[in-house]
Amino acid sequence: MKAMRIALLGAGTVASGVVRVLHRNQDELCRRAGRGIEVVAVAARNADKARRAVGDALPLTEDFMGLATREDVDIVAELMGGIEPARELVLAAIRAGKHVVTANKALLALHGNEIFAAAQEHGVMVAFEAAVAGGIPIIKAVREGLAANRIEWVAGIINGTTNFILSSMRDKGVDFATALAEAQRLGYAEADPTFDIDGIDAAHKITILCAIAFGVPVQFDRVHVQGIRDLETADIRYAEQLGYRIKLLGITRRAEDGIELRVHPTLIPSTRLVANVEGAMNAVVVQGDAVGSTLFYGKGAGSEPTASSVIADLVDITRLHTADPEHRVPHLAFQPGALADTPILSMPQVRTSYYLRIRVRDEAGVLAEITHILAEHGMSIDALLQRPSGEDDQHTDVILLTHETVEQRMDQALARIQALDTVLAPVVRLRKEELR
Repeated sequence: MKAMRIALLGAGTVASGVVRVLHRNQDELCRRAGRGIEVVAVAARNADKARRAVGDALPLTEDFMGLATREDVDIVAELMGGIEPARELVLAAIRAGKHVVTANKALLALHGNEIFAAAQEHGVMVAFEAAVAGGIPIIKAVREGLAANRIEWVAGIINGTTNFILSSMRDKGVDFATALAEAQRLGYAEADPTFDIDGIDAAHKITILCAIAFGVPVQFDRVHVQGIRDLETADIRYAEQLGYRIKLLGITRRAEDGIELRVHPTLIPSTRLVANVEGAMNAVVVQGDAVGSTLFYGKGAGSEPTASSVIADLVDITRLHTADPEHRVPHLAFQPGALADTPILSMPQVRTSYYLRIRVRDEAGVLAEITHILAEHGMSIDALLQRPSGEDDQHTDVILLTHETVEQRMDQALARIQALDTVLAPVVRLRKEELR
């Protein structure tokens, strides 16, 4: 059968991996897909850089739009990143009847609803396995492998840069700035690491996972985002002493009144498998009512790991492109007309547990006053540490773990605690999840 013809938009790290793996595994892929898969051309802004990435055999062009809509192209693989012109090019390819594969989590988190609606209208597929967790096939797992389940929650380490930084802070006892510099030196962090360390990259990914887990539209504007740049080594050390590790998690959970959607540093019991995911690795835990807890682990970035997911999408589309559009797997797992309008909860409505580090004067009665305030707001203490912090031992760190409560109550209690004249610094608050 005639090979499926692929246009690559972008000639960076992922595109180079796609070209290498397609060439290396072409016979195997043909056996799986039923026909060959070949790249017909690559669109790139910098010809010299593109040649180094994809070799000399493939035609290059600077005309992204022309390649995206070229008559003899079957699938457009958008691997350039960013919002524009990626959005414009993807929509143009869809209108021209091309299937699309993308690794662009930001594009889908912000404009996925528009893109999926256009794809449905024009009878084409948009595949995006590589947009979340790199080489881990988490999209297919949630959308298809766990289709029998009512998904209860999804929680994941879905940004390798922040996981590397947190692992370094714990293992080496270094501060955030030192760990970040090491990540940049080793190539795990960009020169401008803002999207990673501020949680934005993870927020894009958990937004997509939320949509396919619960059958709701993508809603990036509703996700709560907190990064790791304010984390201190002391908090990582105290968490260890209490039997926990701190990870930046993306969490989405079915709740009584809606859906939680949040990214923040989180204490996880050190006995959980996901708490022991170190370095730049990714892991996602999915809780289903029938299957229970499942863990998906692997490389969340890199040339060939991400190419693995891109090419898996190319194989899927090659298998299904002649199928009736009504018989294909829906983009967001649920039929387009069956997406729910379940609300995304604001953070004050979320129910979770907390880690509090409160620096106070080392005086009698201070701890009793703090616990009394928490009790008045309906909160109980799960565990407690008290550690000297100053050279003169005139102040101390009080570390508390609470049982579950609504965040609004915690906000109110912390406002009162912070106002105490015995509290000497801003209270550090982190959320805690048992993931069970």
